[in-house]
Amino acid sequence: MTPDTVKALTSADTLKKAAESSSDPSWIMHHVMDSNRISFGPLGSMQLPHLQLFGFNLSITRDIFIMWFVSAVLVILLLIAARGYKRSLVPKGISNFFEVIIDFVKNEIVKPAIGKGYEPYMPYMLTLFFFILFCNMFGLIPLPNLVVVTGNVAVTASLAIISFVVIQYTGMKQHGVMNYLKSLVPSGMPVMIIPIMAVIELIGLFTKPFALCIRLFANMVAGHIVIFSLLGLIFIMHTIYVAPVSVGFTLFIEMLEILVALIQAYVFTMLTALFIGMAKHIEH
Repeated sequence: MTPDTVKALTSADTLKKAAESSSDPSWIMHHVMDSNRISFGPLGSMQLPHLQLFGFNLSITRDIFIMWFVSAVLVILLLIAARGYKRSLVPKGISNFFEVIIDFVKNEIVKPAIGKGYEPYMPYMLTLFFFILFCNMFGLIPLPNLVVVTGNVAVTASLAIISFVVIQYTGMKQHGVMNYLKSLVPSGMPVMIIPIMAVIELIGLFTKPFALCIRLFANMVAGHIVIFSLLGLIFIMHTIYVAPVSVGFTLFIEMLEILVALIQAYVFTMLTALFIGMAKHIEH
């Protein structure tokens, strides 16, 4: 058997195995779902620690590791931007970049949505915006472990729960617990309809954070599933001739994902600010 024949058979076996693995949809979910192992490419992989405390699973997973990494990068960049103002009050470079975004969040999102008394909410809204934006952007880098953590419903649910607590705390602090709860039912309603409206409004309190959670999760995970599905067409159809179309559409979706990453950070922050403003100004 000649070397060319061996090479051809090896290539055929590789293509066959790739086709078999790509025809199974679980290979896509492997890249989307969380994992307890992190890979360093050709350097190998590492098993992340498994922790149990009082019966609760507190294991460090790949998504948690990435969130820590993204948070560390974000803190370092913000510290560098803050130090830039010590050298000059005129922002330059990275300081100018962050100032533009902060002014946008303040003047276009938080201030119009919350209105008077928006200042105490700026730190939380900026943290929310930058964290979601950086997590979304890091997930677009084509490396094995830089998956989009906002495609994990547990992450988006945690963000939504924090926003829910802030929203309810705002309403109760501003108007008192009883007055805030009474405001859930519009005044002037017939007595027979009040119990129905109370249940509807109570459900509405929880549908707001639920919508925040599902919107961010669904939009981010959908793009990645589409990208992997397009790349899998090369192996599913058993031909390289589909590669130009598959790769071309993948690049298009990747560019679209950059826009989606920006929009989703904006939408989550904007809706959170809007719900806080609704709880703060119930008279409107």
